[in-house]
Amino acid sequence: MRTLWILLGAFLMSGCQASGHSDPDAGPWALGFVTPYAMDGWVEDSATVDVKGNFYRRIGSGGAFGGRKNGADGARGWTVRGAGSEREVLYAKLPVRIYVRWQSLVEPQTYQGWIEIPESARQVMRKALTKGCPSIPNMDAVPKRASVLFGLAPGGIVQVWVMDECLRPVKVVRAQVEIEPKGPELGLSGGSYFPMQEYSKRYVEKYGIPFGSW
Repeated sequence: MRTLWILLGAFLMSGCQASGHSDPDAGPWALGFVTPYAMDGWVEDSATVDVKGNFYRRIGSGGAFGGRKNGADGARGWTVRGAGSEREVLYAKLPVRIYVRWQSLVEPQTYQGWIEIPESARQVMRKALTKGCPSIPNMDAVPKRASVLFGLAPGGIVQVWVMDECLRPVKVVRAQVEIEPKGPELGLSGGSYFPMQEYSKRYVEKYGIPFGSW
C-alpha cells in the first residue's frame, strides 16, 4: 500500500509540472515598433500588463522606422514586413494591454497611451507558440515565439498586428492616443526631439505628411 501511495504522489507531481510547462499564456513574446515610410518615430517608453495582472515597465525604447518606398504615395498606409525592431518581454505572460510613449519626429509631437489587446489577438499568439507552419520548411526546428507589432503614425494613430504561426501579420487593433502635454522625454529634454533621418526630411519637404491615410 505504501508503494502505491508513493507512485500516486509521483504521478500527481509530474502532472503538475507538465501542466506548468503547457501554460498557453506563458510566452515567450516580443514587442516591435514600426512607422509608415519616412514617418520616423522614437519610442521613449513602453510597458505592459499581462493576463495575470502583472505590470512590467520599461520593456523597450529606441527607433521606429518604416519600410522604404518611393513616390508621393510611399508614406500612405502600412507596409508590414517582419516584426520591426523587437524587444523581448521577459517573464511576462501574454498581454491584455500595452503602453507606449513616442516622439513622432516629422511633426514633431509626443504621444502616449494604453492600448487594449483583445482576446482574438491572444488566440493568434497562442497558435504561434504551439503550431507549426506547413509552408515554412524546418519551422519546428526554430524556437517558437509570439510577436506584437505596434505601428506608430503621425497624429497619434496606433495600429497593432500580431504575427501568426506562419509569421504573417494579423491586424487586431487601431486606436487614437493622446498628446503627451509634457512634450519629449516628459519635459526633461527642454523641448528637443530626436533628429530625423535625412531621407525622412527630404520626403516630408517634398510631399508633406499624409494625415488621415493610416
